Amino acid sequence: MHVSNDSQQMLQLADKLGVSASDQLSELTSLEFQEMRVVDFLPEMMMMIRSLVSREGFTYERKPITIIEKGLLISFQNMFKHGQETVEDISTQLVQEKPHVRITPSRIASEVSFPKRSHIKQITILIEMNYLKQFLGKDQSKFSQLFEAENTFWIEEFMSPEIAVLVDEIVTAAPEGALLDAYYRLKSLNLLYFLFKNLAYRQASPYRSMSTAEVEAIYRVRNAMSASLDRALTIVELVKLSGMNELKLRKLFKQIFGKGLYDYFQHLRMQEAARLLKEERLSVSEAGYRLGFTNLSHFGRLFEECMGMKPKKWTSKN
Repeated sequence: MHVSNDSQQMLQLADKLGVSASDQLSELTSLEFQEMRVVDFLPEMMMMIRSLVSREGFTYERKPITIIEKGLLISFQNMFKHGQETVEDISTQLVQEKPHVRITPSRIASEVSFPKRSHIKQITILIEMNYLKQFLGKDQSKFSQLFEAENTFWIEEFMSPEIAVLVDEIVTAAPEGALLDAYYRLKSLNLLYFLFKNLAYRQASPYRSMSTAEVEAIYRVRNAMSASLDRALTIVELVKLSGMNELKLRKLFKQIFGKGLYDYFQHLRMQEAARLLKEERLSVSEAGYRLGFTNLSHFGRLFEECMGMKPKKWTSKN
């Protein structure tokens, strides 16, 4: 195992993975690293912990990773707090996505975007496919779509409390100490255990390989829903935005996110409600009204279904 804390390792890491970013060196200078830690268990897996702020917006095409023949990239996004949420000469609030986990094949290229004034905090695990199969054992058959070479897929999962705790433990771990190799390997495998445990609850359905354009269309729909939490977009609006027919939209959306359009939208609203209650200290009624609810009893029922307890009780514990 090799652990590095040097922010300059980003370019070296990209070269090692076969996804050189040296041709975009000028854009990368707009990134301010608060942390960059690489934990190398190759050829089985690698873990990268990073927290960075993008002063300017830019996008680059990440090439297929070549250091392993077949593998998965599993990214735990924005699940930990790190540093200031503002930067000295950036006066406005930094922007960050809601916490989530994303899974993609390492063999496909992808477009990586750094929005202006965004704070990106993630733990990314690159894992070799056969090593993952051994880890899953007899349960690997439940995730067969991940192991079929011809499949191009994109899977996203909401953060679970167990994963959030593990991510925090990994980020706050001391960089030096006894049995550090065993510590990071154990925590990485624990993350994978809880992630695949959650994925196993997804309803089984026929799987369809997706094009990059289809993935982008589904994310346009998701982003539009996320930006309109106080008003549910109509299915007509969503179909028009996706450029697909309704049946295809519903199927591919559920394939990526594991929930239908309605259930996913309500889950987004309840996540935002939890944030409003915890971070902005709004009352239950204020949070409900801000999210477009006129029936607070309905709001309370949805919150309990999603968060496991009524809003007032959740607030008292958080």
